Amino acid sequence: MTRATIRDLRTQFPRLKQVIDREGEILVTDHGRPAYVLRAYRAARPVVEKIDYLARLKARQSRPLSARASRALDEANRGDR
Repeated sequence: MTRATIRDLRTQFPRLKQVIDREGEILVTDHGRPAYVLRAYRAARPVVEKIDYLARLKARQSRPLSARASRALDEANRGDR
């Protein structure tokens, strides 16, 4: 792990940024004692819940009519013809 002082961070940050990109982290010292670890930020990937589209579609679709209900609907629609 590369060491850098707080002064190095102020004066040579572009070089230290390249070191972080290459090595992953830098140990920052304050008056010769380790004080901080500087790492590149990596956002946590959000957990994406998989959607069961077929089950969702089936739950929202209307139910098919039974043969008996279909005949009753046809009779009601015919009226007095």
